[in-house]
Amino acid sequence: MEQRDYFAKHGGVHFENIADPSEINQFVNNLPEEKRESLYEVLYELNNAGMIRLLNDGVWADGEGEIGGSDEC
Repeated sequence: MEQRDYFAKHGGVHFENIADPSEINQFVNNLPEEKRESLYEVLYELNNAGMIRLLNDGVWADGEGEIGGSDEC
């Protein structure tokens, strides 16, 4: 599977998929409801399960998807 870089819409966290998107969706759907309430918690669980890799590279995106931010954010 090809790894792709993504940014969380809220918070702008940079990450890459390791698992197939359908596997990720299934994993998230099987999380307890209290863990699905927070995007932070979902990303944390996916990272711990080895399904994504959080990238601590200082690259962020704003809520509009603008990498590095924008004047509006």
